[in-house]
Amino acid sequence: MTDSTADTWYSFVRKAATVLLLTCAGWGSCLTAQSDLPDWPEVTAETRPWTRWWWHGSAVTEAGITSELETLAAAGFGGVELTPIFGVIGEENQFVDYLSKDWVDLLVHTLTEADRLGMLVDMATGTGWPFGGPWVTEADGAKYLAHRTYALSEGASLPDKIFYEQEAIERRASSPVLTAYRLAEERGQAYADISGEAVRAAMQAEDTELAPDFMETGDLQALAIDQVRFARSLPPVAVMAYGPDGETENLTDQVGADGTLAWTAPAGEWTVIALFAGQHGKMVERAAPGGEGLVIDHFSTPAIEHYLERFDEAFAGKDISALRAFFNDSYEVDDARGQANWTPEFLSAFRDKRGYDLREQLPVLFSEEDDHHPRVLTDVRETFSDLLLETFTHSWDEWADSHGAAIRNQAHGSPAAILDLYAASDIPETEGTQPLRIKFATSAAHVTGKPLVSAEAGTWLGEHFESNWADLKENLDRYFVNGVNHVVYHGNAYSPAEAIYPGRLFYAAFHANSRNPMWRDLKALNDYVSRTQSVLQSGEADNDILLYFPIHDRYATPGPEMLQHFDGHGPTLDNSEVGQLGEDLLEAGHAFDFISDRQLESVTYADALVTGDATYRTIVVPRTTYMPLGSFRKMVSLAEAGATVIFHGRLPESVPGLHDYESRQEELRAIAAQLSWNRTANGMEAPVGAGRLIAGPDVLAALHAGGVQPEQLVEKGLEYQRRDYAGGTLYFLVNATTSATDGWVSLRAKGKAAAILDPMTGQRASARIQTDEEASINVWLHLAAGAATFVWVSPEAIAGDKWAYFQPSGRTQELSGEWNLDFLTGGPDLPAATELDRPQSWTELGDDKHRTFAGTGRYTVRFPRPQGGGDTYLLDLGKVYETASVRLNGDSLATLVGPTYELEIPARQLRNENVLTIDVSNRMINRIIDLDRRNVFWKRFYNTNFPARRGENRGAMGLFDAGAWEPVPSGLVGPVTLTPGRSFDNY
Repeated sequence: MTDSTADTWYSFVRKAATVLLLTCAGWGSCLTAQSDLPDWPEVTAETRPWTRWWWHGSAVTEAGITSELETLAAAGFGGVELTPIFGVIGEENQFVDYLSKDWVDLLVHTLTEADRLGMLVDMATGTGWPFGGPWVTEADGAKYLAHRTYALSEGASLPDKIFYEQEAIERRASSPVLTAYRLAEERGQAYADISGEAVRAAMQAEDTELAPDFMETGDLQALAIDQVRFARSLPPVAVMAYGPDGETENLTDQVGADGTLAWTAPAGEWTVIALFAGQHGKMVERAAPGGEGLVIDHFSTPAIEHYLERFDEAFAGKDISALRAFFNDSYEVDDARGQANWTPEFLSAFRDKRGYDLREQLPVLFSEEDDHHPRVLTDVRETFSDLLLETFTHSWDEWADSHGAAIRNQAHGSPAAILDLYAASDIPETEGTQPLRIKFATSAAHVTGKPLVSAEAGTWLGEHFESNWADLKENLDRYFVNGVNHVVYHGNAYSPAEAIYPGRLFYAAFHANSRNPMWRDLKALNDYVSRTQSVLQSGEADNDILLYFPIHDRYATPGPEMLQHFDGHGPTLDNSEVGQLGEDLLEAGHAFDFISDRQLESVTYADALVTGDATYRTIVVPRTTYMPLGSFRKMVSLAEAGATVIFHGRLPESVPGLHDYESRQEELRAIAAQLSWNRTANGMEAPVGAGRLIAGPDVLAALHAGGVQPEQLVEKGLEYQRRDYAGGTLYFLVNATTSATDGWVSLRAKGKAAAILDPMTGQRASARIQTDEEASINVWLHLAAGAATFVWVSPEAIAGDKWAYFQPSGRTQELSGEWNLDFLTGGPDLPAATELDRPQSWTELGDDKHRTFAGTGRYTVRFPRPQGGGDTYLLDLGKVYETASVRLNGDSLATLVGPTYELEIPARQLRNENVLTIDVSNRMINRIIDLDRRNVFWKRFYNTNFPARRGENRGAMGLFDAGAWEPVPSGLVGPVTLTPGRSFDNY
């Protein structure tokens, strides 16, 4: 801190102190009863972070499992999610087939050892993703719908055979690395000596069409098939004729085995539409040995039941009772060609759920020009949504219950109402970093009272080996401020000690394993996560707004495909009314949860809107065209009970769907006609019972008029989550900006005191505040760039220590002089110790040992007691690449992960002569650069192997290659400074 900055700070403090005296006449005079300072909740296996634990080829041993779990437990992990994936080239003799007896024995050993270590275990209900495997038959596999249309005049017969010629599709994750490896084995050559020309020629020779018996080849890991269909003639599943004046005839039974239609068109012009069902062909992506096969039909009850029977057979006689949950890694069926948009039960399910026969409306379904097309399309999409909820999610959940386990479910990407899919899951799980996407899972948890909501966190944050723990923390904080309280890192791969550096790695990860030099400092971040989650798993979410999600508007929107997928981000949400309104609310500082039509049914009103364990102040409805009659009735009844419901712009125009829509539409209009509207400054308002409906163009103004105020702290660039906690109001605050926040932060909560709880250090104390009996509270905060903290607002005074704010009392002094740099651990070789006249990156020291080194270096400096005095000192390490463990005179002070590297040192810890050591660990990348320059065969994985995130980083084999990179800075750069100060706690 410069002298001018210090002077400004002093001036601000004096002004703030004056305000405090005027406001409260001192700390205690306006406070009576006292509240205890909240302690950190108990840290448990579920409050600690978890990690996805990939088993490459399931090539694991009991001794290796024990060793890895002990390493993970020591690093502060509370549990693992076991997911087998593709194997490692050259280790085929170690593969263990999924769900074999040996595999299940390894699972049981995992459960036993995790329990011994106080850890918990989830397992994916399959390998890779989505659900599927070699036991999934074509009858149970995902299917698609095709149709053909024929025109016939009176007296004509159809000359064509009614068949659909299915196109052959074959999509593989072919690996030139595997081809090169096998060529080297065949020729007795080194892998590095195999030429690109030889690889291309061999791959061309291998590029033959699959035969229908490919599953019996025994080389499925090498084939790495993502999707396969074979050319064949598909018979029709339904044939319908449509004539003049709405006449219809079902001709299905009149089609012969050879495809001939034995039917002559009656009078008038007729259209014949034939439906055909084919195999979608989606295979399990990134499958492990024994897990390769077709993906299931998610809309079929027999398909999911048959699929899960294989697990029952494998688990028979085994004790898996310690398993916490089964996991589903998202839907992701339709990232292949075409869509899985058919199931044999569909027509009967449609009739039962929608009240009419879809076959009578096929011309409407297949014609966007028809006025009723949006209604029929809505009914089709809603039926698939219902099936995905009922036949897949509920069936899977019931099966998990039979094993005493929960389900952890990634619902995003599904062609369904994902709010309802998340709500049907014991632990909803999200991924991605967009706030709205995260909020679909967290909203479902809040609205339905689920204690845990998880996130697949840290997924491939940048290009390989670029990310550090500060990047990981930023990613985690984004989840926390949007309601997640149970993060699962993505992730950690089982890697035996003998594996060549850098060991087994999964491509879509941030590569956190014990070979990563920063691993030694990961526990500091994991302890931060544990404290944070221990609080976020307590209390209740405190969001003001239920934001209605108008899914029927999405259902009714035509598109290039029959089904729409709900991923929580992308153009279909970003460009929608609800997406834009959601972004506006967040930007303005409002806290909300999404709510679905099904969830709305359970909302009640008693002085507030109540659902699950949460309460809300209002419902906001974005501009909506289609709303179910039941949802509109519910909103009016909630208003009658006292609620305020805000409609953006106007009331919904119509009910969705086709069946009996005229009478439903008439009732909707009749309810709306009974409303008596008055013009106000913010639009129109209709009193209803004890509450009201508001309709206007400005939702933010309507919220203000309704007494729903935003949090002003967002104007400082802060992000927040707010909770009811320990009898007060809790804020989790993140400084997402690149500069520190210093000064008063206004919180909307009312109270007589506030406490700061720092999850990074574990410190907690009462905070300096400004308040009165009516106004919200202001809290004085110092929050470094990238930092996060809890602030708890108490209705009463807080007993205990006051937060000691750092106040500079002298000039900042740089720690200059001789620095020693020693290398502690890492490789490929430990560079020799060296003396420096200042801290600097060890990659600047000139030789290859320093430039290729990935590990930990210790910087040591001796310095006298600083001049100027002070009861505390601010140590600022300046620039650090990447993590720093700090010791003074042999005592550990802190482990810092960034992006800010500063800490306070009490004066009592300083001596006349002092020794400061800073152990800095860098990233893996410099060693990877060296491996790639020497063409070392470390990217040795089947299937997709190790793709680059950015195209410019693809090498000759089409994979990530860092050989052209320059080594990145590593170590302590500084400058390292001490600033004398005083603990400002006299307030």
